[in-house]
Amino acid sequence: MAGRRPAPAALIVLLLAAAFAPISSAVRPVSDAHRSAAAELFAPSADGSFGDLERTYEAVRTFQILGLEKYKSVTGKACKFAADKLAAPASSATKDLFHAARISGVLGCSVDAGVYDGVVARLKAVIKDTNSLLEFYYSVGGLLSIKEQGHNVVLSDAESTFHAIKALSQSDGRWRYDTNSAESSTFAAGIALEALAGVVALADAEVDPSMVGVVKNDIVKLFDTIKSYDDGTFYFDEKHIDATEYKGPIMTSASVVRGVTSFATVATGKLNIPGEKVLGLGKFFLGIGLPGSAKDCFNQIESLSFLENNRVFIPLILSLPSKVFSLTSKDQLKVEVTTVFGSAAPPLKVNLVQVLGSDSKVITSENKDLQFDLDNNVHYLDIAALKIDVGKYSLVFEISLKEQEHESVYATGGRNTENVFITGLIKVDKAEIGISDNDAGTVESIQKLDLLKDTKVSLFANHLQKLRLSFQLTTPLGHTFKPHQVTNLFYILTSFMLILFLT
Repeated sequence: MAGRRPAPAALIVLLLAAAFAPISSAVRPVSDAHRSAAAELFAPSADGSFGDLERTYEAVRTFQILGLEKYKSVTGKACKFAADKLAAPASSATKDLFHAARISGVLGCSVDAGVYDGVVARLKAVIKDTNSLLEFYYSVGGLLSIKEQGHNVVLSDAESTFHAIKALSQSDGRWRYDTNSAESSTFAAGIALEALAGVVALADAEVDPSMVGVVKNDIVKLFDTIKSYDDGTFYFDEKHIDATEYKGPIMTSASVVRGVTSFATVATGKLNIPGEKVLGLGKFFLGIGLPGSAKDCFNQIESLSFLENNRVFIPLILSLPSKVFSLTSKDQLKVEVTTVFGSAAPPLKVNLVQVLGSDSKVITSENKDLQFDLDNNVHYLDIAALKIDVGKYSLVFEISLKEQEHESVYATGGRNTENVFITGLIKVDKAEIGISDNDAGTVESIQKLDLLKDTKVSLFANHLQKLRLSFQLTTPLGHTFKPHQVTNLFYILTSFMLILFLT
């Protein structure tokens, strides 16, 4: 068997990359990729419409938050759609009036004051007669949207409305949809809190502070039901509810985020919610990545916009621009800490406090301070300073705010763990190829290989004999390389060498 020049040592780096498992999706702030996804998911139909009023609102609101100019191009058609509905309040459902008013608010549509007077009268009448949480939500939300557009709207019976909505609450912080509902809902809790916040904002006098305090305690109970993953992600989901009313974690979590942040805006004092849970909600919505549906996209982006600026806690997200580092290239470990939309964080320090191996064993607990590059808003550390070899590791970071007053504003969580891969040029030497007579490995003939030279090796064997290839892999730190998927690596190399020798 004759051979050509073997693969150069540098090729081993590529082969090692193939042997590793892929890195899981990273939690990163909102980016242009989200903007592109939103533009695609909310693409209007041929006639320029988005569908019903609810979907139209979700489209223009998402575009507005993401700063997409696209929403301005649909202003005329969307405003006419909303105006037509607002012009006939008596024959329109409160849900449609609610969405139409919000479309007008986002796009700045020109609506006659008399039209809004008719809508306000209709929505106030609904509030007086209903015991449905959804009707309260749509009516109060519609009134608040009209008020925010500069129209004079006051809810004179605000306190009785507040009590009527609060009467639907349950002891665990969840809400019923109406007095006849047998089960309570986490999703309903979110819209109830948003409605209560609207009532306070519309009131012509201060709402009973003791009732506001009771709702603040309800929120604490609601957060006691929050679910979590081991990576510090938190989310809300329903406990036991009819399948027809089940909304799923994204919609349920979005409802709670909207409700809690809205109520925090109108309530005096701070809500007693752990910062790590607010941070975990931010991680949950960012962890969705690029959503697969328009509804999920809207809930993701709007929830993150509420978390970006709120009176509970503003989550600070630690992320790595890259998770693959080369010892050969002497790469730097770079860490970014931003808000969920990528805005700069307040002055802070980032420490690397622990390095864990792929088996979760502690490699080092030496505390290392990362330097800060002000121009690029990134914290960095030379990867060589970690003194770790090629492989997969978990890096554990801690964030500490420099200004004490920021601790009540921003949520940094406890320890943040990021998985990384350390790569490098693997030295291949002591390569030998031979013919074995049996499985015991008795070698009949053997040839040493010099992988740095253009050599030819001739071996003769019959069909009963076995080809034996051996070599030693050495890492950049001089250690014997023992990857977890060494079988795959060996298979790749031996297959490659066999092809060379048989040609």
